[in-house]
Amino acid sequence: MQTVRNTIAQHLRNAGLGVRAAIVGGCAIVLCACNTDQQIAGGPDAPIDYRQRHPITISEANHTLEIFVGSNRGELNPTQRAQVLAFAQTWRHEATGGMVIDLPVGTSNEHAASEALRMVRSILAASGVPHHAIVERSYYPASPSLATIRISYPKMSAQAGPCGMWPEDIGASGNRSYFENEQYWNFGCATQRNLAAMVENPADLVQPRAETPAYEMRRTTVIEKYREGIGSATQYSTSTTGKITTVGQ
Repeated sequence: MQTVRNTIAQHLRNAGLGVRAAIVGGCAIVLCACNTDQQIAGGPDAPIDYRQRHPITISEANHTLEIFVGSNRGELNPTQRAQVLAFAQTWRHEATGGMVIDLPVGTSNEHAASEALRMVRSILAASGVPHHAIVERSYYPASPSLATIRISYPKMSAQAGPCGMWPEDIGASGNRSYFENEQYWNFGCATQRNLAAMVENPADLVQPRAETPAYEMRRTTVIEKYREGIGSATQYSTSTTGKITTVGQ
């Protein structure tokens, strides 16, 4: 009888250990599944290519020049005149619309800004900006102190981002991207954003520029020398004539 009791007790202990092991194993599986799929709510699915995660888009954006005018000065200083002239020249090359001049109203420099506006318009006209391409409008600044004359025009602009999104933990975790050594979400965002800010013509990101016409005069000279059997290299009267710099001598 005692032997039977010991056998039954042993079976119960074994069964209890098996149940506990099954419970622990099930919890571990659940926890691993939770860690593998752990992601901040609303976080984006990260494509493999950083150019797909952070594409450079081209859109219209305003290019603005602000001119500070003092209360007792109704004209532009030499630096401001140069700024307006350069602004007008860039308008001719990159603008996609006309100019808008915002003049402050209700400020201490309202009268001086109105006087300076005449010089602004004369510089723009002398730079080739047509009169019908300029629109004037008034605005009321939030502060009655000194306000600026704002000149703006639309242009094509390349943009990327925003950067700084962290939908997943990039450290040691149970995320699938960590085990598969995939790129994290922000990888490449700063590079794309800097490239978009530095490019001179956003259209260059979409298609190459057309070739410029060849210099026919130089081409004719070289071909003529080749036909006569003469070297086409440029001949200088002295050894230092064609040098760009004398550094190192």
